[in-house]
Amino acid sequence: MHRLIRKGGPLSWDGRCTRKAAPIRGGSLLEKRKVFVDRQSLLDELLEVEHFRTIYHMFIAVLCVFIVSTVVVDFIDQGSLVLDFDLFIFAFGGLPTVLATWLVMFLYTLLVPYKALQLWAGSYHTVRFPRLFTAILWGALLACHAAVLGFYPIYMVIQHQLPPASRFIVVLEQVSIRFLMKSHSFLRETFPSHTFVFLLPGEVKPPALSTYLYFLFCPTLIYRESYPRTPYVRWEYVAQNFAKFLGCLFYSYFILERLCIPVFTNMSKQPFSIKTLVLSIFNATLPGTFLLLLSFFAFLHCWLNAFAEMLRFADRTFYKDWWNSTSFATYYRTWNVVVHDWLYYYLYQDLFWLFRGRSRVAAMLSVFITSAIVHEYVITLCFGFFYPVMFTLFAIIGGELTFNFLLNDKRKSPIWNIIMWTCLFIGQGIQVCLYCQEWYAQIHCPLEQKTFWGLVTPRSWSCRS
Repeated sequence: MHRLIRKGGPLSWDGRCTRKAAPIRGGSLLEKRKVFVDRQSLLDELLEVEHFRTIYHMFIAVLCVFIVSTVVVDFIDQGSLVLDFDLFIFAFGGLPTVLATWLVMFLYTLLVPYKALQLWAGSYHTVRFPRLFTAILWGALLACHAAVLGFYPIYMVIQHQLPPASRFIVVLEQVSIRFLMKSHSFLRETFPSHTFVFLLPGEVKPPALSTYLYFLFCPTLIYRESYPRTPYVRWEYVAQNFAKFLGCLFYSYFILERLCIPVFTNMSKQPFSIKTLVLSIFNATLPGTFLLLLSFFAFLHCWLNAFAEMLRFADRTFYKDWWNSTSFATYYRTWNVVVHDWLYYYLYQDLFWLFRGRSRVAAMLSVFITSAIVHEYVITLCFGFFYPVMFTLFAIIGGELTFNFLLNDKRKSPIWNIIMWTCLFIGQGIQVCLYCQEWYAQIHCPLEQKTFWGLVTPRSWSCRS
């Protein structure tokens, strides 16, 4: 049993240092912690039902139609089969640079935070001013985080002019953001939350490096020294999920190649009109919806389940039944449970405590805006241009809908689910249309002189080459 000594009041230890303070509103909310249990992913459960498997087979049939149509068009136009994967080769270019960047950031995330915690635990009782030592150590660690996990990936992306898919690998959860969130969780769960506490020598011991290494690869952003584990690895299940992931990549390729590129390649060369824009948005609704579903299935189901199975990680709740949502508030909570848990336990609860439990809406809105800004940062860096379409839909329109629906979050009528899906379809069409327009406008109308306003003003607004 851990003991704490502090003059002037009792303290307790339950894996983290806590103090008895004046109660604030929502105290029970602040005491919530993530509980991991043995459970499989929801889609795995649903696909055991024959009717749901049929729907899954229908999506595979659509992919087969795309492949057959590609073969037929090639034979008609070229007289022979032409398998052109130039888009794939371009999108995933620079992989050696990506792997080198990943290795540097992985080694930093593995060693530096762990060694910092180890240094603090071993030196806390030997230094003359432990609080000053703590502040200097964690200030230096924060500066290192900003340099290696903040500026370094941005530098590598811009300096080497990586293509979009490679940029996503570097910037998205696979490297920069994932490592930042995981290292934060590790330090939060192992470092005492109140540094004014006087700890007895040997009271704080860093966990084994192997547990931290396991955490860096397992599909969760919440650190624990142990997780529920499955008894063995089903390698056939792992292979199936990786095969499905690759299938989703090819599916996305055919959607872009057949439904997006032919429509938007020369759109910036045509005179602008509201009619053309509206028609383009609705034409992009179908491919946008397909890309949304494919990204969900590929990453949140196939990719995470494959790694969970290899690591025998038993809690497979990476998402919930977001498709049944009757409000955007529910949709945002259930679409990506992995990220939502991190935001809830490390951002929302901290803000709720900062507001002393008086403003839950302010804490929710702050988390929502922060998430929207991070999404916009990822999109801007990956596409190479600033066009806040996602931020506008996510934070302004989506936020307005969320907080309007929030008051009606308990409504379960099917009409609200229909409204949610309708807004989702239109939103995906807007994103695909405007981002594709801007991508080709950047190609057809490059900036002659780079200025701040030139960089932040969408080129598609003025490009008519």
